[in-house]
Amino acid sequence: MSVTQADVAQGFRDLGLGDGDVVLMHSSLSSFGQVDGGADAVIDGVLSAVGRGGTLVVPTLTGSETLNPENPPRFDLRTQPCWTGIVPETLRQRPEAIRSTHPTHSCAAIGRLAEDLTHDHHRSLTPCGMRSPYFRVAMAGGYIAMAGCNLTACTTFHTVEEIARLPYVCQPDPAACTCIDRHGETVEVTCYLHSYAGPERDFPALEPHLLAQGAMRFGRVGPCEIRLIESLSLIEAALDELRSDPWYLTVRRGSAEHQEEC
Repeated sequence: MSVTQADVAQGFRDLGLGDGDVVLMHSSLSSFGQVDGGADAVIDGVLSAVGRGGTLVVPTLTGSETLNPENPPRFDLRTQPCWTGIVPETLRQRPEAIRSTHPTHSCAAIGRLAEDLTHDHHRSLTPCGMRSPYFRVAMAGGYIAMAGCNLTACTTFHTVEEIARLPYVCQPDPAACTCIDRHGETVEVTCYLHSYAGPERDFPALEPHLLAQGAMRFGRVGPCEIRLIESLSLIEAALDELRSDPWYLTVRRGSAEHQEEC
C-alpha cells in the first residue's frame, strides 16, 4: 500500500507537530516504501503539518574528506547538489526554497522563518556553529525529525561538538573558501572545515537520556519510523554529558585514558 502526502502530514501531526512549528528533517525516502508523489509528497506532507506559519529545514551538505586549506571548496549554492538524500535535493531546487550560504554544511528552508534561519551562515567560523541554521532551529524552539534514520545522521551533534570546542571536530587551520550565493554574488568565506580523521562517533548514546526527559518521541508513517526530538534539549543534554566526559559522543566514551588526552 502506498504512502500519500496526507499520510505524511497526519503522521507528523500525530507526533506533535503543528502550525507554526520549525523542524529540521533528516530523511531516507526509501524508508517510506512506495510514496505517491515521491520526495515532493514527503516535503508537502511535512509543510502541511507545520502549516503556513511553520518552517521546514533540510541539510544540503556538500563537504568531503578531500577538502582542506590547500584544497578549499568552491560552492555555488544555486547548482551544486547535496549528498544528503533525495528529499533535501528536491527541496533545495524548489523556487521558494532559501539555501544558506556555506561551503560545506548548507541548509535549505521553506516557510515563514526560512530567511531568518539561513541568513549569514557563511559568517559562522565553524560549519554548524551558533550562526548556523542548526543552532538557530534550536533557538526558535524547533524540532529535529529523523525520518527513516537514527541519531547517527543528526548534524546538530556537530553543533554540540563545535560549541564544546572538542579538539577532534575541525581541521587545525582555517580555509579560504568561495561561495556563490543565491543571487549569483561571490562571497569569500574563511572558516574551519570538519576533520574526517577524528574518532568514530556514537551519537545514539544520547537517545536514552532524551527519552527519559520526554524530549524525543517515536512515530511512524507507513513503514518509516520517525524520531521527533526537541532540538534545544538535545544540545543541552549532550553538552551536559560532555562536561564530565569530553569523549561522550564517541566510541571512546568513558575512557579515562582518552579523557586525559582531551
